[in-house]
Amino acid sequence: MASVNKVIIVGNLGADPETRYLPSGDAVTSIRVATTDRYKDKQTGEMRESTEWHSISFFAKLAEIAGQYLRKGSQVYVEGSLRTRKYTDKNGVEKYATDIRADSMQMLGSRQGMGGPSEDGGGGAGGGYSRPAAAPRQAAPAPRPPAPAPAPARQSSGFDDMDDDIPF
Repeated sequence: MASVNKVIIVGNLGADPETRYLPSGDAVTSIRVATTDRYKDKQTGEMRESTEWHSISFFAKLAEIAGQYLRKGSQVYVEGSLRTRKYTDKNGVEKYATDIRADSMQMLGSRQGMGGPSEDGGGGAGGGYSRPAAAPRQAAPAPRPPAPAPAPARQSSGFDDMDDDIPF
């Protein structure tokens, strides 16, 4: 049976992104995103908040985009997968950390504070970006697939002929 390792995070950046470059020249950008749960305490009846912080890493072109346009406070939608890594801290103790490796990212909210070149320049709301699938780099873009054939005409059920004057 197949398994699934998928994470979806919608939250706000706690700090500006940190971008570094691997010896291969590929960019790696790291961000920390806060998600907040709001719930009613059953015993006291008061509203409570619980904030969780998530470490997210972007690679290659997606890392460059995240580093250029995201800023502290930016709201972001990220899809990716969980990755657990083992490391040794400065005291020689082995530890584990679970991070999110981003596959796609979409900037949410207003254009303000997104780090774009100008108010009307790129990096605005609704900009979605995905990490390309692992494939050899090509000099020319792949040809577009042919357009699908038009659907055959179907018989009218009476509803298709109605005017669309419904106000909602």
